[in-house]
Amino acid sequence: MFRVGWYYVSEMKTSPKKQEVIKKHQLHEKDTGSAEVQIAITTDRIKELTAHLKKHPKDKHSRRGLLSIVNQRRKLLSYLAKNSPKSYKHILKELGLKR
Repeated sequence: MFRVGWYYVSEMKTSPKKQEVIKKHQLHEKDTGSAEVQIAITTDRIKELTAHLKKHPKDKHSRRGLLSIVNQRRKLLSYLAKNSPKSYKHILKELGLKR
């Protein structure tokens, strides 16, 4: 735990699956927040939620969360397409996304 301003924040703990996704898509050793990594993390989360919604089709709250995550990924992809077309094409092919 460390202090930020007037409140305390615990160190970020990520699941082993998320750490694996980050390691696979990071640009350098300490990269955890680049657009490529964020797109990969959201894609993984989208896959998990779609599997959940196939089992539980009446779960409206999770469906709303899924739409939010899909929208976030769409924004990240359009940002990447505008600023780095080469890495945009690479991440699309690597994750198997259509666009």
